Amino acid sequence: MRKSLLACALALISVITIESSADAQLRTPVLSPRSTLTQVVGVTDVTIDHSRPSMRGRKIMGGLVPYDEVWRTGANAPTTISFTEDAILEGNKARAGKYALTTIPRKDQWTIILIKDREAEANYPEVEDTLRFMVKPMKSQETIQSFTIDITDLKQNSANVQLAWENTVVRFKMEFDADTKIMSEIDKAMADMRQRNANVYSQAATYYFENGKDMQKALQWVNKSIELNEGPFFILRLKSRIQAELKDYESAIETAELSKAKAQEAGNQQFVRFNEDAIAEWKKKME
Repeated sequence: MRKSLLACALALISVITIESSADAQLRTPVLSPRSTLTQVVGVTDVTIDHSRPSMRGRKIMGGLVPYDEVWRTGANAPTTISFTEDAILEGNKARAGKYALTTIPRKDQWTIILIKDREAEANYPEVEDTLRFMVKPMKSQETIQSFTIDITDLKQNSANVQLAWENTVVRFKMEFDADTKIMSEIDKAMADMRQRNANVYSQAATYYFENGKDMQKALQWVNKSIELNEGPFFILRLKSRIQAELKDYESAIETAELSKAKAQEAGNQQFVRFNEDAIAEWKKKME
């Protein structure tokens, strides 16, 4: 009886071992690994999901990637790009959402194609294009071994999407109307007493200052922030810059001296230097 039970147990272990071996998989390098890039541009999240094939000694443009044919702009699954806010791509409006990004490479120009809510196939019907526009390719001095999509030239409300492989680089500009949304948020916050605090006042003042808006209002808000939070050195620095923008250099210097003293107390030598440089500059303007 014991021998019989032992035989059954060994047989069961053998079956489990065989099944486990059949299910086991080795993890090996992927030839075209998937890459996801997320970048905040203004107040918009931009996400690009693409695969990255490598040259591996092959001719790419005009070879592996033929000219004058639709390319899924990567390998394996379609490349996608998404925006959480409406975008303007090379002057063309694109609604917020997720798109398949495909291209038609040519020697002297590329067609960029965005297709909404469907996979990008080489023989897609042109009527299903959501958006298409032309851009000029550029030559790279260095050889780019792996296909790369990146977000470059980042500014407050714009950036470039850059496609690069072999010796070819293609860029297209994306822009976002962050100002309308931010101004609306500021108006709502200032209209609601419950939302007003030192941070909201300083953020609104900063946005007005950085974007050349109403400096008197910016000064009013930064003063409220200082009143509510005892004026940390970086907020005093902001106030001094607003005062200087209003050409009240005497007051700006006075505020900068206070900011410098508080920065020294906090051990922040960078802001000490910022204030010293500003004070020197504003003193010259008063001569």
